[in-house]
Amino acid sequence: MPFDLTCIIFAGGKSSRMGRDKSLLPFAGFPTLTQYQYHRLRKLFRRVCISAKEADKFHFEADVIPDTIETGIFAPTAGFVSVFNHLSDEKVFVLSVDAPFVEAQQISDLIAADAAGVDAVIARTDSGSHPMCGIYHRSLLPRFEEMLREDNHRLGQLLQQSHTRYVCFDDEIAFANLNHPHEYQEALRLCADEGVVESSR
Repeated sequence: MPFDLTCIIFAGGKSSRMGRDKSLLPFAGFPTLTQYQYHRLRKLFRRVCISAKEADKFHFEADVIPDTIETGIFAPTAGFVSVFNHLSDEKVFVLSVDAPFVEAQQISDLIAADAAGVDAVIARTDSGSHPMCGIYHRSLLPRFEEMLREDNHRLGQLLQQSHTRYVCFDDEIAFANLNHPHEYQEALRLCADEGVVESSR
């Protein structure tokens, strides 16, 4: 049975460190990293949506929630507001498009840690917390709207000031983000070594 949650893939970042839009980089047999994430996560969740500033940049059929709120910077704050305004869900699971190694077990552990009265459940490893991997509740929507009005996009600060539950993991690779070209190349090698190559057909 799929997880009874909507999963949001955040794919609206600037990708300045990568030098090109990483959401459109080919990955694991798919034309783009976004399509790979969408394909695999649809097997795990009842519904998967993509949060992006440009809905027409993806050339495959997907449920895209446009992030049309102008903030002047590339930050997920506006994306969260757009997501909760678009959906009726009381909570969503979020994952950054550039985190392709988060698997069903880690997702299951995060969902199991969720509870009434919690605002967010976030993954944490020895390297730090991973705000773009976890569960966010609608209870945070007023805070996100306030952050937009104040032009404050510090997601870590929001989590520290909210009722956030952190789930600790040992596997750093599972939560690796592909921010730089060398990290992307390493991820491609890792996929090849482990035979993680699917087909979009």
